[in-house]
Amino acid sequence: MPICLLVRHGRTTANASGTLAGWTPGVGLDDVGRQQARDLALRLREVPVVRLVSSPLQRCQETAKELLEVMDGVALDVEDALGECRYGAWTGGRLQDLAQEPLWRVVQDQPSAARFPDGEEFPGESIAQMQHRAVEAVRAVDAAVEQAHGPDALWLLVSHGDVIKSVLADAAGTHLDHFQRIVVDPASLSVVRYTARRPFVLRVNDAGADLRSIVPPPRPESADDEDRPDTTGDAAVGGGAGGAD
Repeated sequence: MPICLLVRHGRTTANASGTLAGWTPGVGLDDVGRQQARDLALRLREVPVVRLVSSPLQRCQETAKELLEVMDGVALDVEDALGECRYGAWTGGRLQDLAQEPLWRVVQDQPSAARFPDGEEFPGESIAQMQHRAVEAVRAVDAAVEQAHGPDALWLLVSHGDVIKSVLADAAGTHLDHFQRIVVDPASLSVVRYTARRPFVLRVNDAGADLRSIVPPPRPESADDEDRPDTTGDAAVGGGAGGAD
């Protein structure tokens, strides 16, 4: 299956001020966030991304447009299911104030049981609902990319911290109650490869390493390939540096 690059949007004014932006319109990148996105774009110049899918929210769209500057022939697709968690009545609140709410401890310690209350302006949802819609969307796009571009294609999504953490937790086989152990910084890159047997988490919260190593090498052609067992999705045994292929 293809390789999925998960990018969190760059820093915003809400990030800098400690505000829970959620689905608030008009929240864009600040100067630091724009530079973070440009720096990531430079790192992606030699990565042959075939598709870019983004959350509909402004901060992700702005990040995606910076990345598209180095991607010839790639269009920007928008996927609502990759949008931020719907924080409902918590939207726009200061994190230091929200930390005093009883629900805060549930979000931190048992997120699978947490549901954000509906507000007058913004609906709420549970963290489990957020994970379900995001993982379903990622797997659907991944399958479409494989059908259109082959099993070694690379595609990229731009989304939000909690959304990406939930996708990584699913890929790692980690219960949602442990997803708060994963750190996803602004403009960071995480990498997942889905296979028929299991996903592989290749990178998490990468903010500076050379990305050329995630590009799959050319596949060798062999007359004996039809007789070989299918090891796609098998992990390396004995501490090897690569998969069983």
